[in-house]
Amino acid sequence: MHNIDPGTMNALLAFQRNEITEHFVYKRLSAIAKGRNCETLKRISDDELKHYNTWKRYTGKDVPPDSLKVMKYVLISRVAGLTFAIKSMESGEEKAQDVYKGLLKAVPEAKAVIADEGKHEKYLIGMIDEEKLEYVGSMVLGLNDALVELTGAIAGLTLALKNTRIVGTAGLITGIAAALSMMSSEYLSKKSEPGGKNPLKAAFYTGVTYFLAVLAIVIPFFVFKNIYFALAETVLNVIILIFIFTYFISVTKDQPFGRRLSEMLAISLSVAAISFLIGFLINRFLHISV
Repeated sequence: MHNIDPGTMNALLAFQRNEITEHFVYKRLSAIAKGRNCETLKRISDDELKHYNTWKRYTGKDVPPDSLKVMKYVLISRVAGLTFAIKSMESGEEKAQDVYKGLLKAVPEAKAVIADEGKHEKYLIGMIDEEKLEYVGSMVLGLNDALVELTGAIAGLTLALKNTRIVGTAGLITGIAAALSMMSSEYLSKKSEPGGKNPLKAAFYTGVTYFLAVLAIVIPFFVFKNIYFALAETVLNVIILIFIFTYFISVTKDQPFGRRLSEMLAISLSVAAISFLIGFLINRFLHISV
């Protein structure tokens, strides 16, 4: 029996529970995945179980998994994909590894666990093949174009026309036409690149992302009668959409979140503000009324 102080024992029990929880998360994900992804996830699941048994040799106790956490990450994988779910879950491992290093004297085997966790992050997770991540560039293109162009157009039309239904309808028609235009442009662009990505899939991801952004931008004008309240809700939707998408990209692509978020917000909101001013000037000097 290992002679372990109470503080170290509590830390080991916490690690033990985390390992068995992640074992079941990866096991559930492997049942959902196919092909190479399935095999990769099984390997990580087996490693997590091995880590659990390592800690168990020191604690001498069985620890149940966190069932809510298992369900949480399986659900996230269904909605946002395997890579996002796994990297979100593994994001806490860096702090855990620092604690592992502090246990090296009491638990020499912690060194092997640290090595395995590093392998998960750098090698095994990198082996996961997820189609949507191959077309992130097309998704970014669709989202950026919709947010910058359509948000600006809606902001300008708001003051120029001052009618929620007309602004919403104009925005929807413009957005659908622009989405189709972006899809065709992305298709032709990818088709001209030999050995590149599938042109149809690239066009699909661009168009779907664009259209979802269009809905977020124009729906407030069909819900609210007050033109300025509808515009404020649209701006809020744009900010939320930018936040969600930027967080997704930053997690899956290991990119800095804060800088990318500030860039997208600055560009989209600046264009909207300029367009709003243009709409004000058009309404004031051309005396357009609807």
